[in-house]
Amino acid sequence: MSQALLTVIGEDRPGIVAAVTQALYTAGCSIGDASMMRLGGYFAIMQVLSYPQDLGAVEMALDAAVKRLNLRVHLDPLSSVAADGGAAPDTRVTVFGADRPGIVASVTAALASIGFNIVDLESERSGSPEHPIYIMVIQGRAPAGIAAVQEVLAPLRERESIDIGVHPLETVVL
Repeated sequence: MSQALLTVIGEDRPGIVAAVTQALYTAGCSIGDASMMRLGGYFAIMQVLSYPQDLGAVEMALDAAVKRLNLRVHLDPLSSVAADGGAAPDTRVTVFGADRPGIVASVTAALASIGFNIVDLESERSGSPEHPIYIMVIQGRAPAGIAAVQEVLAPLRERESIDIGVHPLETVVL
């Protein structure tokens, strides 16, 4: 079986996940890693899938759902290296602060400077229109350790006026 990264985007409405996954099942695909969520009135799906035929057959299987739900779909074949999945995250970084441009850029630049590999990043605007709050949760791998993450993010607490937490993640092995 070959693998591909499937990206689907459309206006949020009931039935998107059911239609896409049924089409993939019908095409003989198997779903691996997946992230599906509502973002600003849209629904987005990103998933790694294994498929037994060519990608054209997968696209044809998705065609009815794409047309009926007005979805945009993109399929990228994955190499065996890209499809590996990588190591599990070992660190969680949480960020809370008054919403303003540049928070994500400054935090992620600091993390990149110590080789932190972001595996998952979720963010949300909260609060009120008069007092918007930005919340971000990052999970990733810290090859230099948690102390290095805490050290590189410490200057941002004052300079950016944000609250930052750094926590180890325990991986459960069965």
